[in-house]
Amino acid sequence: GRIDSFKDFYGNSVGPMRVWLKDANSPGLAMSRSFGDIAATRAGTIVDPEIWEFSLYAGKDRFIVLASDGVWEFISSEECAEIVNEFYEQNDPNGACEFLVQEATHRWRQCEQIIDDITCVVLFF
Repeated sequence: GRIDSFKDFYGNSVGPMRVWLKDANSPGLAMSRSFGDIAATRAGTIVDPEIWEFSLYAGKDRFIVLASDGVWEFISSEECAEIVNEFYEQNDPNGACEFLVQEATHRWRQCEQIIDDITCVVLFF
């Protein structure tokens, strides 16, 4: 595999460094792990997930946000918690997801031409 940024039509670097196959412009992953992407393993990514275990505390922990780097690149954990908390009060996890994805998309478009990998799941307890 090789590590390089995406190149636009003019050969300018766009976005973060990515993992590519040695002799092809794919898969172009901006991460070191990829679930189920056989081509990416040939380029050097790892398919084994990192697993972390946490205890949830009743009354204190109210939600979990699982999101791709397309969200976290533009929305901090603290801001995300503030946003999702407003939707928690309305019992609207779908609304929280939609807002986070739309906001990340909006912020990304202000910085770059290429937008991908904006994924979000919100769970309420």
